[in-house]
Amino acid sequence: MTTATKRYNAAKELVEFGKLYSAQEAVSIVKKTATAKFDETIELHLRTGADPKHADQIVRGVVTLPHGVGKQMRVTVFTDGENIAAAEAAGADFAGNDDLIERVEGGWTDFDVAIATPDMMGRIGRLGRHLGRQGLMPNPRTGTVVQPDDLPRAIDEAKKGRVEYRLDREGLMHVTIGKASFDESQLHENLSSLMEAVVRARPSGVKGQYIKTASLTSTMGPSVAMDAIELTELQTE
Repeated sequence: MTTATKRYNAAKELVEFGKLYSAQEAVSIVKKTATAKFDETIELHLRTGADPKHADQIVRGVVTLPHGVGKQMRVTVFTDGENIAAAEAAGADFAGNDDLIERVEGGWTDFDVAIATPDMMGRIGRLGRHLGRQGLMPNPRTGTVVQPDDLPRAIDEAKKGRVEYRLDREGLMHVTIGKASFDESQLHENLSSLMEAVVRARPSGVKGQYIKTASLTSTMGPSVAMDAIELTELQTE
């Protein structure tokens, strides 16, 4: 059985058991509890009323956070011909066709976002078992399959801090909103942008309460329960 550290217990003292905090309060508390020696990741956890087993209740999308996620995003582009040079000029870390496909088949996945042009989808289909389980497979629904002339925009958004939100099999959602080194206003603005997107993505098949519970946590800190109703009403300025 794992014993909680003194640091964790001290952090837990800052969280009142049973209280549902506002977004602003939760952000403030999570920053105070993120006392590890590294820059902890701040993550939002949602329990929804959606059942992803039903096609009309799937929640999945992407949003560009105004302050990014606190890491350098490495972008790979699967494309062909002159579009390879265009992708590299637009800031892609890696761009190619069959050579890049072979690298991935060999086990290489040293990137955070994969983008593809439509003409490549037939050729990268076999990469599903390598990229799918890591959430890296290009998909039109997440805006990672784009026309060649749209590559600069897609690459730029990915570099800025474009995050994907999606349900797991239990109807839960876990999304990074930044780092403990961000100031409170940056975290709150990122959280507001994410929640606006999640609320807009509510499937028509979901009946009753959409967001049932919510919490904010840092990598090594305790979970801070949030007021789910107040959270769904967040808006960006």
